[in-house]
Amino acid sequence: MEGISDHLKENLDILFVGFNPSIRSGQTGHHYANPNNRFWKILFESGLTPRKYYPTEDSSLLDLGYGFTNIVSRPTRGADEITKEEYVEGRKQLKKKIEKYKPLLVCFVGKGVYKEYRQIRKIAWGLQKNSDDIVTKEFVAPSSSGLVRMRIEEIIEIYSELPVFIDNLKYS
Repeated sequence: MEGISDHLKENLDILFVGFNPSIRSGQTGHHYANPNNRFWKILFESGLTPRKYYPTEDSSLLDLGYGFTNIVSRPTRGADEITKEEYVEGRKQLKKKIEKYKPLLVCFVGKGVYKEYRQIRKIAWGLQKNSDDIVTKEFVAPSSSGLVRMRIEEIIEIYSELPVFIDNLKYS
């Protein structure tokens, strides 16, 4: 199954980075398309979007300044099916995308994604400390998967920091 298209443009406010597309996303060609994924609800309830969008509208979020990509493009049933080689290649590709498109903030949708990208173990939610010495800031948010055991209210609270960070970055 082919990967799904990135939604990228220069100078995004936020580039959301997931592990890889789900099988459902691969079938539909849209990000976060699994009905059990709470991504679109989280964006709305955290104040990032003015309404709840549908996966089929993913490309229209470019107009809001939000883009989408994954560390690995191949759709799988779970992240445990991703190979080490795919992560190595995915890291290289993601770094190139970030350098080329220069988003204000990269939001890694899950600690595991950030762990694979930065090759570090200790990760806290929110803005990352190493963001001070790089142009594009890095933020780690919980995965929006329905398999995540955090309460949805806690997840939304973490995502609700994003609009505040973006305002501070834009107007400071």
